[in-house]
Amino acid sequence: MRALPRIVLSRFDQQRLERLLDKVGPRPDLDALREEIERAEIVEPEAVPRDLVTMNSVVRFVDEESGMESEITLVFPGHADVESNRISVLAPVGSALLGLSVGDSIDWPLPKARSRRLRVVGVTYQPEAAGDPI
Repeated sequence: MRALPRIVLSRFDQQRLERLLDKVGPRPDLDALREEIERAEIVEPEAVPRDLVTMNSVVRFVDEESGMESEITLVFPGHADVESNRISVLAPVGSALLGLSVGDSIDWPLPKARSRRLRVVGVTYQPEAAGDPI
């Protein structure tokens, strides 16, 4: 098994995600997200690196097996819309990308115990870097 990449979360995202997970309650499909939050390095929003995937970021990533590149906005469940590439943090790909930086790779779980390796190639918008209210 490959080493897990470093995960960084803003304190604000950590707090909102923990509230969300408390509200949703125990669900085995969210255990990986809970584990990512627990192992994350927590920083203040103003200390978030510009190339980090945070909530409401627009992130470009590539499937290392197929070479297919995608761009999504990482959102909370109430704002998800697959047709607009707005992907929930509760979706496996959303929780996999959260907290990664440009250049980081992670295995994305698929059905039937398969996985894909995703690599972050760009963060084209990040609320913290843009100075937008989060």
